Amino acid sequence: MAVIQKKKVLFISHEFAPYNEETEFARILNMLAVKSNETGFEVRAIMPRFGSINESRHRLHEVVRLSGININVDNEDHPLVIKVASLPNARLQVYFMDNEDLFKRKQNFHDESGNAFKDNAERTIFFCKGALETVKKFGWPPDIIHVHGWMSALIPMYIKSYYKKEPVFANSKIIYSATKSILLEKMGEIFAKQLLASTPIKDKDIEIYKEGANIDMQIGGAKNSDVAILPFKELDEKLANAIKPSRTKKVLNFNAEGDDLTDIMELYNNLAGK
Repeated sequence: MAVIQKKKVLFISHEFAPYNEETEFARILNMLAVKSNETGFEVRAIMPRFGSINESRHRLHEVVRLSGININVDNEDHPLVIKVASLPNARLQVYFMDNEDLFKRKQNFHDESGNAFKDNAERTIFFCKGALETVKKFGWPPDIIHVHGWMSALIPMYIKSYYKKEPVFANSKIIYSATKSILLEKMGEIFAKQLLASTPIKDKDIEIYKEGANIDMQIGGAKNSDVAILPFKELDEKLANAIKPSRTKKVLNFNAEGDDLTDIMELYNNLAGK
């Protein structure tokens, strides 16, 4: 008898409870991962290893066989260290993208005076490219990639451009969920230059993202995805106007304050063909 392969769901986000909770959606992502795992999906999650994450408390440890990749950002190679932890009360793995220079600091996006870190652009590019290179190294083709938040918003664009011929992503359906703004400062003109210097992509691929403003990142993430999940509350008017349902774009409005995951789980099942 043939063994039925489980459908695979990959979560990529800068926040994921209990490790980093910037918005209410961090808890929702945790619940979605656990629910997906319980209903027969094979689940993994990827996030940055911010310095604010307590490694001993959460039992992170390095995955030596996966570490050692160099991620090019703005023509400079940055070593990627990959760590892993088991999500509490669930048999699924969360992988953490780490780099001494980019993520060791105790604050996530702003210094102690409230100023945005000058290298947030490099950190974003490193995380997104590092996440996709890690999936390649897994050799683990996800049926669904659920991308969340501004810091992961380059993922859908990279999959449709630089990684479009990569077999591991050939059948992946991409969901992008937007959230309220955390980084209010633009990453500026340097962001576009760094994107082009870091990866062989075209100007048209990064047109939406050029200024690196939070809302532009989220519009880019949503436009390059198969499905956009938009919040009922605190939905930016520019985002709402830019992302409309169409023949090729499904839009799901979701109340992140609720615990009813029915609509999103139904979406997963439909996209995965379950």
